[in-house]
Amino acid sequence: MPAPQPPASTTVEQVPLNPPAALSIDDMLGQLKRERDPQAARVIANSTMAAWSVSNSPTVDLLMQWSAKAAQEKRNAAALDFIDQAIALRPDFVGGWNQRATLHFTMGDYRKSVSDIERVLRLEPRHFGALAGLAGILTERGSKEAAMQAWERYLDIYPSDREAQEIVSKLSEELAGQKT
Repeated sequence: MPAPQPPASTTVEQVPLNPPAALSIDDMLGQLKRERDPQAARVIANSTMAAWSVSNSPTVDLLMQWSAKAAQEKRNAAALDFIDQAIALRPDFVGGWNQRATLHFTMGDYRKSVSDIERVLRLEPRHFGALAGLAGILTERGSKEAAMQAWERYLDIYPSDREAQEIVSKLSEELAGQKT
């Protein structure tokens, strides 16, 4: 008769003593600029956006969560109230300004959205999400040349984004057609 085997649940996972350190935003943006594979670049871009969304304040993070939940439930006034409180507590938190810009956009208030996007870009000029939002608003408003400039800035940071490349190509054709 074979010896009884211990249950699989008693296996202890080996955890490295020195886990790899998280990359800084500068490191991630450097990788994003060099990465040519669109899928690998998207992983880096998502990690960068996630890093920009960390306030390092439990109170601000909670307000941001409440704001996102309220926005999801279409309680926009409450969502704005929560995010305004988060911004008041951490006016240098790029994620707060970006989330508020997105909320203003979804509410159709492009002027306030652009104002918040400009604040995001003053705090973090390489915020490609804010640049994409700005480019989208400018395109929708008929400011195609300004939209093209925003998309070019975006692609300078995130060059392997195929969707953005296609948008720039179409905008270039439209602008060239307007000049003839």
